[in-house]
Amino acid sequence: MPILHDFRSDTVTRPSAEMRAAMAQAPVGDDVYGDDPTVAALEAEVARRTGKDEGAFFPTGTQSNLAALMVHCARGDEYIAGQQAHCYRFEAGGAAVLGSIQPQPIENLPDGTMALEKIEKAIKLDDMHFARTRLLALENTIGGRVLPQAFVADALGLARRAGLATHLDGARIFNAAVASGIAPADLAEGFDTVSVCLSKGLGAPVGTVLAGSDASIGKAKRIRKMLGGGMRQSGIVAAGALHALAHNVERLAEDHWLAATLAEGLARHEGLLVEAPQTNIVFMDCPGIDGTALAAFLAERGVIVSGRYGQLRWVTHLDVGEDAVEAALAGVAAFLERVG
Repeated sequence: MPILHDFRSDTVTRPSAEMRAAMAQAPVGDDVYGDDPTVAALEAEVARRTGKDEGAFFPTGTQSNLAALMVHCARGDEYIAGQQAHCYRFEAGGAAVLGSIQPQPIENLPDGTMALEKIEKAIKLDDMHFARTRLLALENTIGGRVLPQAFVADALGLARRAGLATHLDGARIFNAAVASGIAPADLAEGFDTVSVCLSKGLGAPVGTVLAGSDASIGKAKRIRKMLGGGMRQSGIVAAGALHALAHNVERLAEDHWLAATLAEGLARHEGLLVEAPQTNIVFMDCPGIDGTALAAFLAERGVIVSGRYGQLRWVTHLDVGEDAVEAALAGVAAFLERVG
């Protein structure tokens, strides 16, 4: 059965005809030499929107996060992040493998925050026996949840008092901004660096921008080259990201509404445990029901969903509409009727 409705992730979005046209017409140059005007425009736009001095265009968010960790930490240093943080849990251990940076994960609370006392306790003493704690990394959104601003302010204050640098994995910072009504620059305020993905809900085919101070981004560009992320006429893909910023930010509210609609429909079934989404990600547990069999049943109907996280995860995006939600809900109802 061909894929009709893809809820696996907002990374599956495809560029629109208008975005493709913008990419085809983009002026380009060799970006390793700093000659690509479209890349420069994208970097400046993301820096402006996040309130930072400068930006660096990376092919992936994983590489952008890794570069940020390497900007702030040397070999043998340590960074603190949540157990569920993407830069700790879902990036193949790159900080340890490629940066020789030790992670110190802290348990995430249900709202995505971490207990401040646990963060403070994890900061190592200045002693030769310990890795040097250099960085606190937060993520917003995390698992589709918007971090409370009070927590962010307290965590940043704690980091400053301890002399730590701070990095924000803002892969979905525009989802956080649309859901909270807080501007991206305000969400990123106080962080030394912020990573912004353009290829998720915004719909660009590829790319992330790391923004920060002139000094940190200068160092990040050197690390980008070391990691193999220096690209040449990359203005072709940067143009897609610029188009996304110009046209696809406000419409994220539609994704959030569709996620809420989907969650409400799923929650009507007594056998399903559904978290009410804050943005575009819906997590669903199905105790007593074979989730793998449910996903396979949906796939036979052209509806695919992610089950890699021990739950079923549904993500809404610009390539799914109301018809997709209706088809998903109909498929779930049919499966539950079949299994009684």
